[in-house]
Amino acid sequence: MNELIKTKLENLPDKPGVYQFLNENSKVLYVGKAKILKNRVRSYFHSSGLSTRIAIMVNKVKDIELIVTDNEIEALVLENNLIKEFKPRYNVNLKDDKTYPFIKVTNELFPRIYPTRNVIRDGSKYFGPYTDVRSMKASLRMINRIFRIRSCKFSIDEESIEKKKVKICLDYHIKKCDGPCEGLISSNEYNEMVNEVVKLLSGKTNDLLDELKQRMEKAVSLLEFEKAVELRDKILQIQSISEKQNVVSDDFENRDIIAVAHEGKECSATIFNIRSGKLISKKQLRLTIEGSESDSEIYSALIKQFYTEFVEIPSQIVLETEPEDSITILDWLNSRNNHKVKFVIPKKTSPLKSLVKMCKENAILQLKEIQIQKMKKEGNIPYTLAALQRDLRLKKLPKRIECFDISNLQGTDTVASMVVFEDGKPKKSQYRKFIIKSVDGPNDFASMKEVIQRRYTKLKEENIPLPDLIMVDGGKGQLSSAVEILNDLQLKDFSIIGLAKRLEEVFFPSESDPLIIPKTSSSLKLLQQIRDEAHRFAITFHRLLRSKRTITTSLLEIKGIGEQNAYELIKHFGSVKKIKEASLKSLEETVGVSKSKLVYEYFHKSEH
Repeated sequence: MNELIKTKLENLPDKPGVYQFLNENSKVLYVGKAKILKNRVRSYFHSSGLSTRIAIMVNKVKDIELIVTDNEIEALVLENNLIKEFKPRYNVNLKDDKTYPFIKVTNELFPRIYPTRNVIRDGSKYFGPYTDVRSMKASLRMINRIFRIRSCKFSIDEESIEKKKVKICLDYHIKKCDGPCEGLISSNEYNEMVNEVVKLLSGKTNDLLDELKQRMEKAVSLLEFEKAVELRDKILQIQSISEKQNVVSDDFENRDIIAVAHEGKECSATIFNIRSGKLISKKQLRLTIEGSESDSEIYSALIKQFYTEFVEIPSQIVLETEPEDSITILDWLNSRNNHKVKFVIPKKTSPLKSLVKMCKENAILQLKEIQIQKMKKEGNIPYTLAALQRDLRLKKLPKRIECFDISNLQGTDTVASMVVFEDGKPKKSQYRKFIIKSVDGPNDFASMKEVIQRRYTKLKEENIPLPDLIMVDGGKGQLSSAVEILNDLQLKDFSIIGLAKRLEEVFFPSESDPLIIPKTSSSLKLLQQIRDEAHRFAITFHRLLRSKRTITTSLLEIKGIGEQNAYELIKHFGSVKKIKEASLKSLEETVGVSKSKLVYEYFHKSEH
């Protein structure tokens, strides 16, 4: 501890405020708030119970800066702003929070509605943030489809309307705008429509529907049928959207469900926005942490940084852990709201517990995706492949997997497929199709022998390395057939398994009992994905062959019709059924007079 810090510690005020710890380069390491600065700041330098993360940070502190505030809520707001500005290493930070877009409803005589990332205090209303841009664009498309909101960027006021400075555009003529630029709709009527949009974006769908139904009934009573039809259509469209929103609680409460998942320095958060009992949106956020923070610290930082002045605060925030400084945070949230806010930590028997669990699962899923992307970027192995290597007890990582499947229908047109997965992803350019040539009738074991022999004979001749894992769709029989051929080819050090469909059992060569991988395992899900892809590819190829065979045999049975004529007929009519139903004249236009007569008479001979 240097003399500067000693001096500052001796003169700390007994007031609330914010403190900043700086390193030797005057870079902010940490920002915190305190009810009493004197007690809080001294605790860092005179306490032996600090976490490893904080102890390391304190050793780097070379200076302290203080900002005194009137109360703890002011300190909390200032702390939040400074964290967003400096993004200190030892604070929990909401990652990329400035890049999330909002939907803006402008503060104008005739408001516009559009997406923006630039949030400013100009009296406009903002809805968001939208962590999923596709979700935001879908909301805007919905608004443009149901409501006639102007899309132009002109500044429209009473003077410009009176002088007709702006002319109506195409949107007016195609009924996408009501022409406020030429005064074809009053500002009161237009803003009534904007308020409808605001209710929809706020999740107050039921209130909006009730209001629109009342207006429709009033229009009918006044014999304004055209207006009533327009309102009816709007109601139907909004009801269609409302039906797609999942009802997750029957108490019609407005609440946000928040769950956090973290491992090491990676942290993700999911927020479910529930309005009037319906799940209206989901937000996925990323946070930067040092790795030793407690759940209560992370929840505290997330809530303070997420609920900015432009984010709607519901009456309940449901969490799995109570955040640090929860009383101060609630006081701050209540000071910004016209209704009381409370934190809810659901008990085991509470129906909200299942919602928190579902939210947590989404956060964990996002965390895994973050980890996979990070490993991919750094060139590390995907977790799923490591799990597969572990579960199958493989000598090396299965970076390349080749899977085979047999398809036939009552022993006809037997085909096989081979799909390739590299680094856990399909490599479609290396998929292969096989027509089984040496097997008569339905014999999956013999068919598997043929395809394995053809594939790996070629690899051996071309001196191409074997895949890390060979996989066959089927049980012990298919696996034994494949192993027999591989041994006949004198191939060594290969890894091969069979995956049986019925119980998802994994079979190994020379082992009588199958391996049962837990159904929740990511490695089993990968094996199922590969097996299903091989089956899909085989079925597609089989259907194509069967279709070609049916078409060819049907038309080539006609004496005098060759392959070229059959091809022209199928190309023109699309199917044998349509050829049969075609008139003689239309057939003549395709294959000429003599050939058309042969085709027509063949399909209509029973009529004579």
